[in-house]
Formats: sequence, structure tokens, C-alpha cells
Amino acid sequence: ALQAGYVPLRASRDDHPSQPAIVALPLARPYGRRDVTLSALEKGQPPAIGEFVKWLLSPQCSWTVDEPKGSSPPADGGRPLGLPNRRRIIASDVCLLFRRFLHYGGDITREYVEAFEARGIPHLLVGGKTFHEREEVDTIRTALTAIEWPEDELSVYATLHGPLFAIGEEELLEYHSQAKVFHPYRAPEGLPERLMPVTHALSALRELHAARNHRPVADTLGRIIATTRAHAGFILWRGGEQVLANVLHIADLARRYESEGGLSFRGFVDMLHDASGRADAPEAPILEEGSEGVRLMTVHKAKGLEFPVVILADIGCKLSTKDASRYLDSSRGLCAVRIGGWSPLDLIEHNDEEAKRDEAEGVRLAYVAATRARDLLVVPAVGDGPYQKGWVRPLNRALYPPVDRWPSPVPARGCPLFKGKSTILEGANGEPPHGPELRPGSYDMVDPESRGHYSVVWWDPQLLDARAEDPRGLRRDDLIAKDAKPEEVAADRARYDQWRVRRAAVQAAGARPSTLVQTATEFASKMENGMEGEGFSPGLIAIEEVAGKSPRPSGKRFGTLVHALLAAVSLSATLDDVRELATLHSRLLGATDEERGVAAHVAHQVLQHPRLAEARAAQAAGRRVWREAPVSMVIDDVVIDGQVDLAFESSEGWIVIDFKSDVELAGGGDAYRRQVAFYVAAIMKATGQPARGVLLRI
Repeated sequence: ALQAGYVPLRASRDDHPSQPAIVALPLARPYGRRDVTLSALEKGQPPAIGEFVKWLLSPQCSWTVDEPKGSSPPADGGRPLGLPNRRRIIASDVCLLFRRFLHYGGDITREYVEAFEARGIPHLLVGGKTFHEREEVDTIRTALTAIEWPEDELSVYATLHGPLFAIGEEELLEYHSQAKVFHPYRAPEGLPERLMPVTHALSALRELHAARNHRPVADTLGRIIATTRAHAGFILWRGGEQVLANVLHIADLARRYESEGGLSFRGFVDMLHDASGRADAPEAPILEEGSEGVRLMTVHKAKGLEFPVVILADIGCKLSTKDASRYLDSSRGLCAVRIGGWSPLDLIEHNDEEAKRDEAEGVRLAYVAATRARDLLVVPAVGDGPYQKGWVRPLNRALYPPVDRWPSPVPARGCPLFKGKSTILEGANGEPPHGPELRPGSYDMVDPESRGHYSVVWWDPQLLDARAEDPRGLRRDDLIAKDAKPEEVAADRARYDQWRVRRAAVQAAGARPSTLVQTATEFASKMENGMEGEGFSPGLIAIEEVAGKSPRPSGKRFGTLVHALLAAVSLSATLDDVRELATLHSRLLGATDEERGVAAHVAHQVLQHPRLAEARAAQAAGRRVWREAPVSMVIDDVVIDGQVDLAFESSEGWIVIDFKSDVELAGGGDAYRRQVAFYVAAIMKATGQPARGVLLRI
């Protein structure tokens, strides 16, 4: 049957008596030269829906929606007197549902978003895929390209002329006539003052290019935004909040690129260009779930959700196609698909069956979309007859009276005054409509299945035909006007200067550390009188040697390898165990075979020292033995932090051992005594037991 059996929905509450539940939005100019065209529908829907939503959220609208139990009302209350369970409509109550977001690579939602931005309506595009087509994203991508490839004159010119630097064409052409090239490294000297902005901009690009691989990509992006003060410019654009969110989202992409192993600035720029070719990235959300904003989403995304107000958009999208794209036969394990315009025989033979199946799925999607509305369903429509090609076709019989000569409407309840006499302002070829069309107003309808009565309000297209501000350009020209009063400019400048002073004070206060921290090495190098005040003196630190020294390699890498072995090797390790561990650490450090062998021999000799034998005995007796133990102590409000190589508990107290090579002791023996003295004092203070220190020369 391809379709489930019809089961009527049971109403949970009656319609509100002072407002409609179904609204048809007639498109003022749905015709082309002869017939209703897809391009006319696509052009007419965004401004009509934008104007309707603008009225819906305005103080002039008295409509309310039911407030579910347990939900919190808007911040301003929004609950009319006498209606305790209802409240006024807010932006997050409204949802636009689309059958698709992309059509032949074009963004269906772009004009709807611009219509909302031009009218100052907050919105959230859920799952939009045209992030890389946004103007601000292209601006940043071009600037990053100019930074990476300064010889790319087209990108350099676009960056200088674009929104970041905004240098005029006349200045750029005059500069090029003298410099012969747009290159950050080839700026001539002796240019007139009027061309200095070009020189300064190229200098900024030169500095960013030189350091691009020595700092994070997000840092380079932040520097060019700060240099051009782009934040202030972007926020003044239409939909400036979304613009800034998208720009900052690029910085997030840069951080993610580097955290996932990205190695170069060029790699990130290449990634942006590859992504722009696919145009499959979502925009950065500026609104989160539960916040104030009109939702735009596909019907598939809306499954299982419910909204007080649902508007069906893009009615020109087809309900289904006549040519099936695939045929599935599960019993044979067969999937027949069209490739390169060619269809296999199985698909051709079952085309009609699959086309009907696709149409049935389209009807189900229209049902899902219509039933997402809790209080109000809004459907764009054509005033002189149903548009039979669109995806909302199954709803047509519920919107149009089923008679050839349509009845006269009655005044619509709760709606503004409809002054128009027609639901079409322009017919075919721009002429007045010829045929009969519905008039604005409320029509009483009868459900042919249940015989129940309901009403549909056909809106006045004259109320939807208002021209909004251009979605491009600036939205607050008054903020950058040159004819401001001098006293206002002075007052604003004084407030700005005060803010800068306060910010500098806060930054200075934040730069002062609440706690001073020093390493034990730093502390020992500055300490003069030892640790007598803490109960110990560096003069009592013993220096002992490991017997059997022989010629050995020198250098930082060898010393690091020896210390790494002594930190990780077991106290009871054999020579073979030490050699195995030395093989691992030498690979990590890139040590030579000679260094590996000698380091293993030195570490094994250290394990044979009597002090290490005492540590093994303490470990066997169950006493505490610490390896690479962190030690901290507060001295004169400074936290001294260090790490003890080895400390173990003996019958006479703690023995603290620090491994040092001959070279280290020769370069700072007294400082190392003071360092071990600090370790001894800290352990004595922490354990309450006596302690002795030993510098073990290895």
C-alpha cells in the first residue's frame, strides 16, 4: 500500500478563540512571464516570512501560545492579564522547516537568514552547511592566503581592498603604478602620505608572514584581527553577532587542526581552501538550545520535536521525483542505482513503483512537518490556486476552499486590518492578476474526513510587501558619523580613556602572581646562609663517590640518559635489566651505542654503592623508600619546589641522596650542597624525623 492507514489525530485542546491556528501566507508576486515559477517562489518567500515573523514578535501582535507545565516563562514575563497558562510569542517559539538546505550546490537558507538579519530577528540555523560561503569567512581565508603566499598579488590586493584594511581602489591603483607590484617585501620608499595606509598594511602582512610558522595559527589570526580592529567592523555588519561567531570559529578550527597533528600554517590554509570547495561545514552557533532565536532546520532534524509556531518554507521544493534514483530488492541482495545518467534494467522496470514509494515518503514528510506545530501552522501559498509541484502539496486541500467560486472571507480574528482585496499583487508578466483569487481574510473550512470545522486565515500580501533594510552594509551608521557634536565626542573619548585606565589596572593586578614559586635549584643558587633557620646546614652534607670510574662520554645527552636510568631502574636490577632499560631510553634520546653501553655500566655501578644497598635493605624491611619524590616548602612566603632523586628511611632517620656527575659538582658544588640541604630540611619538617643528606658523585 506504500502508506500507513489514516488515523485522525485527537485534539488535546480547542483553538484559541481570539487568534487563528492556520495561516496561509500568499506570495505577492508568484508569477513569471506566464505561470507560477520556482524562481519567483524562491524570491518571494524569504521577505514575506521575514515580515510575518517580525510582526509576530512585535508589540502589535497580541497572539499567545500555550505554556506547557513545568516550563519557565520569558525573562520579561510575557503573560497577558487573564491568561495564566498562556504567554506572548517569543523568537524561540518559531521554527522554519525546510525539506532541503542545498539545491544544486546553492544555499536555500541564505536568503531567509539575510531576511531575518535585515529585520533584526535573532535566529539559529540548525545544521546549515554553508559556513565557508560566508563573506567574513572568505575575507579571513583570503587574508591567510596573502600571509602564506605574499607573491599572490590577487590575494594581497583583495586583503588590502577588503573589509579588513578597506583601502580604496584609487589609492591601490596609484600605489601599483609606482611600486609595480603588490608584495609585502617590495614596498618602495618615498611614497606620498596618502599611500601610507597601503605601506602600513603591507608591513603588517610582512610581519605576519615572517612569524607565521613560529606561533600558533590562531595567534596569527588573532593578530591580524587586532591589527585591523576587525572586531569593531564585523559587529557593525548586519547580523554582526553571527559574523563574529563565524570569525572566531575559524580560530577554533585552527586550534583543532594543530591539536590533531597539523604541522604548518600552510597546511591549515590549504585545509580551508579544500573545505571551501566542499562547502559542507556548519555555521558557528550564536544561540544555544533554550535561548532566544528563530530556528531554521530540516524536517528530518525536527522529527520528534514540537514548536508553538511552525512555518513551512521553500514550498517550491518538489514533493518527489518521477525518475527513481535507486531500486532495492532485499530478497536478491540487489541495489540498482543510476550512475552517470545511465540506469540499469532493474531500475527502469521498477521505476514507477519506486516513484510512488518516493511520493509516499514525501507525503509522510509533509505530515511530519505539519504536525510539529503546537499552536500555529503557517504555510506560504499562491492566492489563485494550489501550487501542485511543491512538497507541501498534501496540505493544499486544507488551505483552499473546495469550490470553484470561492466564498467571501470574514474578518480575521486577532489580525491586523487587511486593506487589500487580493492575495496576488502582480500576475503573469508583471500585469494585474486576471483570474479569480482568494481575498485576505478568514475562511471557514470543513474537514472532509471528520466533518469538523476549522478556519484558515489568508494574510494580506500588502502587509508582507514592506521593504527591509539591506542585509549587507552597516546597521549603526550613527556610530561612525562624522557630524557628531564635539562635546559628545569628547565625552565618549573620556569614557574610553577611563575604560583603558581601568583595563590596564586590572591587567596589572592580574599579572601579579598570588603565589611566588621557585625551583629548588634557583633557591639554592641565591641562598647565602644555608638552612640554619630551618634546622639544617649545607656544611653537613656529605659527598660520596661511586668506585671504579672509567673514561666515559660527556655532554648533556649522556648525563640525561644516566639520570633517566637511575630514576627508572629497579633498586635490585641486574646488569641485563639495566642494559634493556638503557636501550629504550637511548632510543628516546637519540643516544649513540657507546653512550648507551657506558650509561648502563655507570647505572649498574651506582646500584652497587653501599648507600643503594642500604636503600634495598630498607625496602626489603618494609620501610619507606621514595624515588623521584616531589618536595615543596614555604620559605618567606615563597613556595620552593624540587624533586629528590632518592630518599629512604633507616633506623637512624632519613637518608636523602642526590645524584650528581663530576662536571655538575665542579661547576657548582656549594649550590648543590644547599639544594640537598633544602631537601633534608623539607623532609625533616614533613616527617618529624632526623635526616642526613648525601651528594653521590657518579
